[in-house]
Amino acid sequence: MTSLSPSSGAPRRRSRRRFNSAYLFVAPSVVLIAVFIAEPILQSAWMSLHDWTIGSADNPFTGLANYRSLWQDSRFWNALRVTAIYTAAVTVGQVVLGLAIASRLRRTTWYSSLLRTAYFFPFVASLVVVGIVWKFLLDPQVGLIDAWLGDLGVSNPPQWLQSTSLALPTVIAVGIWKNVGFTMIVLLAGMQQVPADLYEAAMLDGAGPWRRFTAVTLPALRPALLFTTLIATITGLQLFDLVFAMTGGGPVFSTESVVMYLYEKGFVEFQMGYASAIAWVLFIIILAVSAVQLRVARNRDGD
Repeated sequence: MTSLSPSSGAPRRRSRRRFNSAYLFVAPSVVLIAVFIAEPILQSAWMSLHDWTIGSADNPFTGLANYRSLWQDSRFWNALRVTAIYTAAVTVGQVVLGLAIASRLRRTTWYSSLLRTAYFFPFVASLVVVGIVWKFLLDPQVGLIDAWLGDLGVSNPPQWLQSTSLALPTVIAVGIWKNVGFTMIVLLAGMQQVPADLYEAAMLDGAGPWRRFTAVTLPALRPALLFTTLIATITGLQLFDLVFAMTGGGPVFSTESVVMYLYEKGFVEFQMGYASAIAWVLFIIILAVSAVQLRVARNRDGD
């Protein structure tokens, strides 16, 4: 028995040494995260509890005053409404269109590969670049869209980005066009992982194309659909670049998002305390929406 004790303790000491040395490898990442992520997050939480203005010598503690002011801020609620509409429309639009396109391009041929590349290409481009390009395309004076409509006989083309009723739908359409390629690629990868035996069994049971899609394809795509929906929702709630480049939040705040309003308060009016409160409210909203989506998906998987 005594002869076994050294050998039994040696692996434990070796595993302890390996475990301790692992900290050396993760330490640089932990330091970077603490300095550049954790510390700014805590700092913004602290600033949200103060009347913090850049350039001011005194930043008094105000508690939840910024959050109470935010609750009564009609401009914030308008920005939240715009963000919610954009997020819901773009998420549904890009998932539905991405699923339809992926279904059509499932078979690998030379033209399907070409179309996949064409659909995915806008996703690679920067949001700012996409916004600037579409701003020029939709310009009523020099834009190609209105010029083409004029050639078709439309005497009064729509004011795409100058109308309070059309600006947000236009931004939504551009957002779907920009991101549908990413959703298509993810769902296409999920479809290609479905075993062919399942489709053959469904065909033997007499299932038609639509029945095979709903009974075989969709259940197999649940993880991919959850992923794309979650990513689209989080990205939509953080809407800034596209609006900043296309409309600047106008006309008359009809396209102003929460992040756009945060930018205005923090980096134009220099009210960093108020801007930090907006950031924390948005963070809580994103966290809550993501948690609800994950919970719903988990319940469906359980059923």
